[in-house]
Amino acid sequence: MAPTVRLTVAQAVVRFLAVQWSERDGERQKLFAGCFGIFGHGNVAGIGQALLQNELADGEEHLPYVLVRNEQAMVHTSVAYARQKDRLQTWVCTASVGPGSTNMLTGAALATINRLPVLLLPSGTFATRASSPVLQELEQPYAGDVTVNDAFRPLSRYFDRVTRPEQLPSALLAAMRVLTDPVETGAVTLVLPQDVQAEAHDWPVELFVPRVWRVARPLPEQVDINEAAALIRTARRPLLVAGGGVHYSGAEDALRTLCEQTGIPVGESQAGKGSLPHGHPQEMGAIGSTGTTAANALAAEADVVIGVGTRWSDFTTASRTVFQDNGVRFVNINIARFDAGKQAGLAVVADARNALTPLAEALDGYGVDPGYRERQATLWRAWDEQVEATYHPTIEVTDVLADGLLTQGQVLGAVNELSDPRDVILCAAGSMPGDLHKLWRVRDRKAYHVEYGYSCMGYEVPASLGIRLAEPDRDVFALVGDGGYLMMPTELVTAVQERIKVIVVLVQNHGFHSIGSLSQALGSQRFGTSYRFRDTSTGRLDGGPLPVDLAANARSLGAHVIEVHSAPELEQAIKDAKAAPGDGGPVVIHVETDPSVDAPGSDAWWDVPVSEVADLESTRSAYRDYLEHKATQRALLTPAERNDER
Repeated sequence: MAPTVRLTVAQAVVRFLAVQWSERDGERQKLFAGCFGIFGHGNVAGIGQALLQNELADGEEHLPYVLVRNEQAMVHTSVAYARQKDRLQTWVCTASVGPGSTNMLTGAALATINRLPVLLLPSGTFATRASSPVLQELEQPYAGDVTVNDAFRPLSRYFDRVTRPEQLPSALLAAMRVLTDPVETGAVTLVLPQDVQAEAHDWPVELFVPRVWRVARPLPEQVDINEAAALIRTARRPLLVAGGGVHYSGAEDALRTLCEQTGIPVGESQAGKGSLPHGHPQEMGAIGSTGTTAANALAAEADVVIGVGTRWSDFTTASRTVFQDNGVRFVNINIARFDAGKQAGLAVVADARNALTPLAEALDGYGVDPGYRERQATLWRAWDEQVEATYHPTIEVTDVLADGLLTQGQVLGAVNELSDPRDVILCAAGSMPGDLHKLWRVRDRKAYHVEYGYSCMGYEVPASLGIRLAEPDRDVFALVGDGGYLMMPTELVTAVQERIKVIVVLVQNHGFHSIGSLSQALGSQRFGTSYRFRDTSTGRLDGGPLPVDLAANARSLGAHVIEVHSAPELEQAIKDAKAAPGDGGPVVIHVETDPSVDAPGSDAWWDVPVSEVADLESTRSAYRDYLEHKATQRALLTPAERNDER
């Protein structure tokens, strides 16, 4: 008879997770760095007891536990950690029944949209239903087996509910398979009812033998490489769009080799930014709705576009208006066939590095015309001059700023120029992601972290902890507006608790700057986007600014706060924050900016529908503009097969 060990379901979960490893290219690492959580009656006596027992045990692998303040936030921290680790490591998240678990839903959606691994352990109400309905249980008259945790199903790449101990081994193995599959990865959810967590069972000891999960690097089919090379050789104005798959594959050197060999310019999605370093002759920067004028000008005339590791979001394609050549064709290199087939492209299904290397060999002898290289250089110089003017505005610009406030561009420029090349810039929502995408000068492959798949307000502070935990030798600058900060500042307390140094640059502009600008452009006059008192005479939210002191708020949470009111003060604050000890906890730099000064435009569009009929002239005018842009939208259905007559 095979030997067994008697443990509760929760103890078995913790012991199993503590001995899981991932491996790629011969390098191994623990799959789970630890477990984030908040305990309630649904998990304190199950997973909570198991984590305590694991922490105190001698002679077994540990799964370190970190107490957080918000369940959504802990998923964001895990996701940021996984992204910084190129999806080779992540965290476990445990939450109690009801609201504790459903708080993780937004984080689950963010993880799955961004194809980043995280293991969620929401607690369920009693599987036996012995005393239903229990505290925080949702009852449905049409079904007895439906719970709030079913909301995780569409948000998860794998979902299971363990209602019997015998189900646990297969659920755990399936979860590991998905988490370590670069095609399938995302949020994985294993629901553990609170009574099942505490139930004992005799487990086969081989369940707890250390396991190594190899993260695959699929090779391309040679016929696909040959066809892709043949199509690219017909191009006179090729363009490559680098997505996040370049970073996750570690394909930056292979990309550089291909581009230097052929002269093909590179535009970058948000996730792909930094695929080539700033200053590289083929680096054209951001592409799409928040792109540089250099990359977008080349995109407008490109006849063959090579997408590498991109899912072709609307911001990358400027809602399918940035590629305007009548016969433009696409080559899509992607590890996921789902993405490789987009834009009617020629699909090369493979790991990015394993595809770019043979593609460069197949393109030996091919290169763009010298005139095309010179056009790249000319376009880039013109754009870089605009960036410099944004970082260092003239006296004429600064003289018109309200109350001597800084521009957002000045803030970004100061951080960009005073941070170290390996420091990580972090953002997620508002106007700053777009400005960072087009303006930021990236000097290291892992130094740019903007979450723009779900663009989730509140991501920045918790994500900064994940990045710092993943790479403690890098400083992290989390740029967050007042709107995003108010969503989720609570993980500053966790940073204090764990002595995690993160630098939060809190940009105060008294409202939702980004959506306010969009509202104005769509004819809605910035309605409902400013933080103002309600005017008692008009009943509208157009009174004076609210007396909210976010610097005092951050200080009350235990952070060291530096308030700045001028460019010299900002520069000194950045230097002081950089000099702060690595175990000194969070530093918050509070700066007010003038939201009326925008970054330079991208000469691109984003499709947000405008009301077809309206009483307001501002809306009618915006609708006329909308129709003009809509007319330039492309279906992008041209077959990718090589056309020798072209």
